[in-house]
Amino acid sequence: MIKQSFFKQRYYVSSSTLATSGSFKCNAQSCDHDHHGPTRRRSGNYKPALWDFNYIQSLSSEYSLIVQVKMLLEEEMEDLQLLELIDDLQRLGISYHFEDKINQILNYIYEKNYCKNYEADLERDLYATALEFRLLRQHGFSISQEVFERFKNEKGHFEPSLGEDTKGLLQLYEASFMLTQSENTLELAREFATIFLQKQLDEGINAIDDYLTLMIRHALELPIHWWVQRPNARWFIDAYGTRPDMNPIVLELANLDFNIVQATHQQELKQVSRWWKQIGLAEKLPFARDRLVECYFWTIGGLFQPQYGYSRIMATKVNALITTIDDIFYVYGIMEELHLFNDAIQRWDIEAMDQLPNYMQMCYLALNNFIYEMAYDVLKEKGFLIIPHLRKSWADLCRTYLQEAKWYFIGYIPRLEAYIENAWISISAPIILSHGFFLVTNPIEKEAVESLYKYHNIVRCSTMILRLANDLGTSPDEMKRGDVPKSIQCYKNETGASNEEAEEYVRFFIRETWKKINEERDLDSPFPQNFVKSAIDLGRMAQYMYKHGDGHGIQNPTIKERISSLLFEPIVLP
Repeated sequence: MIKQSFFKQRYYVSSSTLATSGSFKCNAQSCDHDHHGPTRRRSGNYKPALWDFNYIQSLSSEYSLIVQVKMLLEEEMEDLQLLELIDDLQRLGISYHFEDKINQILNYIYEKNYCKNYEADLERDLYATALEFRLLRQHGFSISQEVFERFKNEKGHFEPSLGEDTKGLLQLYEASFMLTQSENTLELAREFATIFLQKQLDEGINAIDDYLTLMIRHALELPIHWWVQRPNARWFIDAYGTRPDMNPIVLELANLDFNIVQATHQQELKQVSRWWKQIGLAEKLPFARDRLVECYFWTIGGLFQPQYGYSRIMATKVNALITTIDDIFYVYGIMEELHLFNDAIQRWDIEAMDQLPNYMQMCYLALNNFIYEMAYDVLKEKGFLIIPHLRKSWADLCRTYLQEAKWYFIGYIPRLEAYIENAWISISAPIILSHGFFLVTNPIEKEAVESLYKYHNIVRCSTMILRLANDLGTSPDEMKRGDVPKSIQCYKNETGASNEEAEEYVRFFIRETWKKINEERDLDSPFPQNFVKSAIDLGRMAQYMYKHGDGHGIQNPTIKERISSLLFEPIVLP
């Protein structure tokens, strides 16, 4: 046994001893007492450090990169250069770090160019004019479409010679989607630019400039105003890296920020998946779609920034419950059961569960528990009781589900107007937005709540985009399996149109709805800006998810690849 005094004994060499000797000697003798041969030492053959001093000192943190990019925004440069930098930051998904500075710059440009006896700058070309117009309108500044009049001829058409300015045409195309109702110049701009850009793609006119060709093809798929920021950022990071004039500091920040935010999203997905596993709906209701990852993916369309983690988790739960109840009404339930379930939801009486079959009881109880969970959190954090409002949202949704189930079981095809009046609620966007409002809004004002449940125009328009985009993407598969007719079938039945004509009408309907959104977003409303933006982003996300078919219901390979790149595959850093 080792004596305790051993650990208390101290060994030291005095500083005076070291000072006089100049070195520290080890007096230990070798066990073989061989004082004559050379000292033999072993070698581990270790390789040099993988990360040396110079590498460690060169590391950039996200904070230091943010500071460097902020310094770029503060440098003296031409307005056009500033606008291009702002556009890049937005497309790369990192502009949220610089919102105050960006607003300051745009406000300066607006006041300088449009508030003091404005006259068109004849030196500014189509590219600069269109880029400035789009960015200012996007940030809520009132800019007239008349800035494009000088690019038209005496017949009121855009000058054909503009077709040679590919960069300018691309910016004109992007700017044209900021139009509101009755803005004919911007409508003409969209048509003009689309024709010329498509022609250039078909004829390979820009084959030498790979980056420009890439941007044109991407824009013709969806204009930047219709793209969701986070998914578009992942695509643009790769594209930006190929650009000859890219800024390496900006690109490094975009890469690093993407990976950091992605890691945050992965942790949230793990958390919400534990909830989904615990409530057991995917296991006990095997007829319903188990689409938790897709449900989470929807949430990052409008709220990808790290600070909205709780909102994303709760919104994912909403989406998962909606998907399950949707499949109860449209896939599995028989009419008698659906009436009972709807009655239980309308009454919100726990005793009504006794009349439900087991699978419906589980779903009803899971929904009820979720409502109380969210209501408790909101009451604790914001002092506002939301139980009656959430219950109304679910009651409205189930009422419209039941109506469409009735149409299906009797084989009825409604007129398009009757279908839309029901379907803009049954698509579930109002319930998503009502929950989203309570998650992102603080304080919660009574006026805003009243406007929300009167279905304010910004809610209606966003909902309509989701409805119509869903119909375009899911209609073929749903008609094959047997489902309620969508807007395409209703329009065909009512007008005798072909399938192609009906689809084109729905696309026209979407464009017209976007015009209304562009008007509404700049009007005074009782809602905070983060909610208005998330409402519009829901419409954007719908077009992203359903552009290439059903991106939610079936395992669409395009969406699978996009989800993987955004949630599971970090950017490989150099």
